[in-house]
Amino acid sequence: MNHIFRGTGVALVTPFHNDGSIDFSSLSTLIDHVITNGVHYLVALGTTAETPTLSSEEKKSILAHVVKHNAGRVPVVCGMGGNNTAEVVKLIETYDWTGVSGILSVSPYYNKPTQEGIYQHFKAIATACKLPIILYNVPGRTAGNILPATAVRLANEFSHIVAIKEASGNMKQCMDYVQTAPPHFAILSGDDDLIVPQLAIGFSGVISVAANCFTKDFCTMVNAGIAGDFTTAKKLHYKLLKGIDLLFCEGNPAGAKCVLNKMNICGDTLRLPLVNVSENTKASINEFVENSIDN
Repeated sequence: MNHIFRGTGVALVTPFHNDGSIDFSSLSTLIDHVITNGVHYLVALGTTAETPTLSSEEKKSILAHVVKHNAGRVPVVCGMGGNNTAEVVKLIETYDWTGVSGILSVSPYYNKPTQEGIYQHFKAIATACKLPIILYNVPGRTAGNILPATAVRLANEFSHIVAIKEASGNMKQCMDYVQTAPPHFAILSGDDDLIVPQLAIGFSGVISVAANCFTKDFCTMVNAGIAGDFTTAKKLHYKLLKGIDLLFCEGNPAGAKCVLNKMNICGDTLRLPLVNVSENTKASINEFVENSIDN
């Protein structure tokens, strides 16, 4: 599949200064780091960006900065979702989409809509937004699950619904997605620790947290899997697996920011209610980076 969102997308963290303000200089450093080391596209304002703690103006300023600093090097995707359909549609109408290649829209959370409610939510978004749309299924955060039949229904009705980021961790559901998806609709992983087996069953790529940190090895792993070189992909999978587990063991993006701080790319400041990883986890992360990562 020749798809704009094939390969490795990176869900960018939002660097903060110690006082909690946005560190745009470090964001530029991070963008350069991930592009230089092989990511195929950037995802701004996803969950990893601590988006729930950002103001409306901060979100727009971050997106504008990512687009400007990227300078057309790779596609840019913007997170644009919520559990108030009318509000999401209103936001879509107020954003400047210059330089943006698509949006990533999470399934409505907390409300727990039915499959018909999920369909109607994304139908309204697809009607309002003409950019390519990536659906985002992450039941562990939303308390709801986009079933393959619902995603396929949407993709068949709207040709600009072009992919889904599937983070259920349910491999049977993953296979159902692959087998039922129309040709233009890519299945992307939202689980860094599962991407190699998911590529083996037909996924087209990943939107990754680990690609912030372990960029070169992670992108090489994904590229190898897409090319069918699972000897290389498996070797890198097991090289990175402990590090990936450490990224998430005390919440995202606390682990990622700990790694990035160790790599002198950005600080580890988070906004409440998120807090830094424990000293024990920090020591384990530092040891992993020192012994396993060369980028």
